Amino acid sequence: MKLIFDNPGCNFEACREAEAWCENHDIAYGAMERDQPRGLMVGGYVIAKWSNLRPHERATLDGKMTGNMLSGPVVIELKGEPAGYPFIESRYADDNFF
Repeated sequence: MKLIFDNPGCNFEACREAEAWCENHDIAYGAMERDQPRGLMVGGYVIAKWSNLRPHERATLDGKMTGNMLSGPVVIELKGEPAGYPFIESRYADDNFF
């Protein structure tokens, strides 16, 4: 599956839109690193910068985020079909904190 985020502007708009999409689909994204992809993995993970990931760690990722994070476009490539990444309305919808 491939998604392209091309929100015009030069203040990380496309990047933030891609990150929001990931958050809404319970996909963790790796730290930003100049001219490197960002790893993607389903679930609540903390993913290191691309250059700090070993080859076997990269192989276990569910996908990657590439492109110009500053001005776009940003591309998300994930394994599988869109139905495998359902929209999550709210991460804490079932929790009653108050």
